[in-house]
Amino acid sequence: MAKGKYQEWQTPEKLALIEGWARDGLTDEQIAHNIGIRRETLYAWKKAHPNISNALKRGKEVVDQMVAGSLVKRALGMTITNTTYKMVPIRDDVLEAKRARWRNEHQIDHPELTRKELVQASIENVPTYEKIPIMVNENELAPDTSAQIFWLKNRKPELFRDQAFKQLNEAQAEKVAEEVRKSKAEADIMEAKAKLLTDAGSQDRTVIVDDVPEDD
Repeated sequence: MAKGKYQEWQTPEKLALIEGWARDGLTDEQIAHNIGIRRETLYAWKKAHPNISNALKRGKEVVDQMVAGSLVKRALGMTITNTTYKMVPIRDDVLEAKRARWRNEHQIDHPELTRKELVQASIENVPTYEKIPIMVNENELAPDTSAQIFWLKNRKPELFRDQAFKQLNEAQAEKVAEEVRKSKAEADIMEAKAKLLTDAGSQDRTVIVDDVPEDD
């Protein structure tokens, strides 16, 4: 079924379609389904026909860059801006000016249209409301540890591979354990000193007993 079909997918329009599918994030299997072939056939096309392979590569590079940019922002922290808009009706005089400008520009490309047709087209194409921003909210997103680890493991695997993270965690755990042992030893020393001072105070204490006259 797919024999010779690759030829129709060598045209600029079809190659642009393939590139667009890849840019939209579709997998090779999904792209093959859209073309009407099996995934294995698409793999064969990629090896045999550079135009198809390059179209897929270009589309994927675009979305990869977008994802990488989003990942970096998430790893470092980012500010999200949300804007609330209100739809406000355009004043009649402003609306008519907009429609007149639209008619003049549109008439240059379509001289065959009548005045009535241009007026009707301007009514249909010029909106009667405009969007006005009324509130802007900014929210700070803290850096995401998972995104940082993922980025470092892929960018610097020799330093941040799983074993490196394991060694780092073990070193941090050992450091904490050492600090706990040190604190406990200091507490034992302080307790021993306090006991020695208490015992020494007991030995130095002199008990004075008044003479009590004996009964006759």
